Amino acid sequence: MRVLIVDDNATNIMVVQEMLKRAGYEKISTASSAKEMFDVLDGTFDPSSYSPPKIDLILLDLMMPVMDGIEACRIIQTDARYRDIPVIMVTAIGDSRKLAEALDAGAIDFVTKPINKTELLARIRTALRLKRELDWHKEHDRKMQEELTLARKVQESVLPDDMEGDVIRAKAFFRASEQLAGDLYMWHRIDEGRWCFAVIDAMGHGLSSSLVSMFVASVLKEAMRTLWSPERVFRELNRRLLSLEFDHELITYYCTGIYATIDLERGRLEYANAGHPPGLLYKRGKTNPIRLGTTSAPLGMFDSMQPQSDVIEIESGDKLYFYTDGVLGPFPGDDLAQIDRLAEFLLQSSEDEDSVDQLIQCQPLDGRSDDRCLIKIEVVRERLS
Repeated sequence: MRVLIVDDNATNIMVVQEMLKRAGYEKISTASSAKEMFDVLDGTFDPSSYSPPKIDLILLDLMMPVMDGIEACRIIQTDARYRDIPVIMVTAIGDSRKLAEALDAGAIDFVTKPINKTELLARIRTALRLKRELDWHKEHDRKMQEELTLARKVQESVLPDDMEGDVIRAKAFFRASEQLAGDLYMWHRIDEGRWCFAVIDAMGHGLSSSLVSMFVASVLKEAMRTLWSPERVFRELNRRLLSLEFDHELITYYCTGIYATIDLERGRLEYANAGHPPGLLYKRGKTNPIRLGTTSAPLGMFDSMQPQSDVIEIESGDKLYFYTDGVLGPFPGDDLAQIDRLAEFLLQSSEDEDSVDQLIQCQPLDGRSDDRCLIKIEVVRERLS
């Protein structure tokens, strides 16, 4: 552990330095002014390394010319590189107001002159113990952030790329509220004339919902390929979610979701909505969308779930939007009013994807962060038989 002694009096520095050496502290730096102290600190910081500055404690004299210890301490606290270094103020002043000012400026403790060796070493041990704990937590947090970043990249790799076909086009607008998201979207082409699309919203936020989301994504990907139809896919998702076992019997994780198949051979869209905000289908030349509302309970809540599906005609020029409830956050009003405003916005922005992207990125009115996911599906032309 490296200690920095700051004092404008050379004798005081010598005395404190000798006390520390005799107590076993070998890494000791000194400075005769606040300016010299900052030069030492700057010289121990490596911006290319994750390691903190190589100073673990500062013994700072309160009364110094040009810049006193209180002002120096304030500057330390405003610098993100050094604010975690504990500062013990060394003072000959018994003024309680000055000592309170020093503590308010960021000092964690103080010792008075003439310095009592036993008291000084005890306060140093306490400060260094707190510093070690703080460094451990910071390193732990850094590693956790690295792992979360890696997990997010893995999560994003599951999501499909935009589909730029000459028959069907699909584009996603997505933003996670935290490192990891509980929302997901997916699509799959069965053959030349059939596609399936889904948006899922796992309950909650953060790590737990993201893990459920990843689990659902793995099940959904296979179910789209093998089961295809909305009712069968939702039954499988419900079954697999219910198979998850948790230590606490009151904890359950469920998802809302909307899933649709488009069959251009037959000109039909079949969908199921499991407690999710309604999808919006804009028919060619129409301004009022058809709302693809709820047809069943959320996924993972009930053993006896019997999802129902509805069928709507679909043709060239139609546009379909699926989204999660986080997309409604920037709009005022209750749920129904928010959906109305979103429908108006999507109608006006049907050809302006930048506006949709801005909607996904902007802050919600209530200030609460939430995942946001919206997919736009366009039928470019009907498949030729």
